[in-house]
Amino acid sequence: MIIIGEKINGTIPSVKEAIERRDADFIANLAIKQTEAGANFIDVCASTAPEYEIETLKWLMEVVQDATDTPLGIDSPNPKVIEAVFKYANKPGLINSISEEGDKCEVLLPLLEGNSWEVVGLTCDNHGIPSDLETKLKITEIMVEKAAKFGITPDRIHIDPCVMALSTENNSMLNFAQEIKKIKELYPTIHVTGAISNMSFGLPVRSLLNKTCMAFAIQAGMDSAVLDPLNRDMMGTIIATYALLGQDKHCRKYSKAYRQGQIGPVK
Repeated sequence: MIIIGEKINGTIPSVKEAIERRDADFIANLAIKQTEAGANFIDVCASTAPEYEIETLKWLMEVVQDATDTPLGIDSPNPKVIEAVFKYANKPGLINSISEEGDKCEVLLPLLEGNSWEVVGLTCDNHGIPSDLETKLKITEIMVEKAAKFGITPDRIHIDPCVMALSTENNSMLNFAQEIKKIKELYPTIHVTGAISNMSFGLPVRSLLNKTCMAFAIQAGMDSAVLDPLNRDMMGTIIATYALLGQDKHCRKYSKAYRQGQIGPVK
């Protein structure tokens, strides 16, 4: 499982306060802890007023890169912001994200030509998030075809089918599993990602739904996720699911995680 650590996001109250105070130690500590917990990318999202976003995102990138060697996930809904700060990354990472909304592909895909950067692609367009599988697959195909023009192969793309809340769509998990399987059928080497926590929005005991959702999603073929790597229960669910699906030979990774204190009682 490719883990995109989600903890450095200005929508989180404590992070918002740290950004406003320019508390570099707080941000650096979050980056280090996520790296130690197994994050493959450290997502940085400013979520500030538009006029301050470029400056803030550049600062976040600098702090995180000084704290850890884990590649960045540069995250903004505005492609021009990502384009502006892209040059401040000191190694290839992940762009979060493109879609068929506006000119996101046209602005961001050229940045990935001739390097090993990866990218998240959301299955939405100018009409919003489609509810049917066919439209999501068509959007996926369009983004993959556009990416190919810049030499970007499917194995560098993380498709996010946009998880819908179970509270508003009764078949949300079933639909999500089908979307994962169909996307993998189209492009076997592509990654399928998503913010699993969206599934439990508006419902009680969210952690229970999130962990169960993750297990079903892994079984369907999901191999990337935007999540909190400091959540021991979620990380434990991921490790256990791979073991139960026969994808952890002799349960070596499961046993190693126990010895290192990643699962089981806190040592």
